[in-house]
Amino acid sequence: MAFSTAQAQAPGIHRTDLIKNDLSTPHLEGVQVRVDFEPGAFAPKHAHPGEEIAYVLEGTLEYQLGDSPPVTLKTGQALFIPAGMAHSARNVGSGKSSELATYIVKKGAPLATPSK
Repeated sequence: MAFSTAQAQAPGIHRTDLIKNDLSTPHLEGVQVRVDFEPGAFAPKHAHPGEEIAYVLEGTLEYQLGDSPPVTLKTGQALFIPAGMAHSARNVGSGKSSELATYIVKKGAPLATPSK
C-alpha cells in the first residue's frame, strides 16, 4: 500500500507507509508509518495536523518537542506528541534506530509540515 506522507525525507531517514484508513470520527484518519534512522540521522522540526504516538522499535532516539528539553527513548518506549506541536527526532545511538509512528490526523491534510 502506498500513499503520500507529504514530508520530504531527510538524509539517512527511510519511511515505510504501512496503513492509512478513515476513522469512525468524522474528518479524521489513522496513519501508521515505520521510520528507520541511520546512525546520526536527524528529522528537522515539523508538525502534524493531529496527534502522534511514537514507539521506538529499536535503538535510541532523541525527541525535542517545542522548547522543552530533549527526551531520549530506547527500544520499547513511547512518546505522545500533541497536535500541532513542533518537534524533531535524532538517532543518538550507535546503530540503526526505528520507530512506529501512529497518527490520528485531519483527513486530507498534509501529514507533516516543516516548522521553524
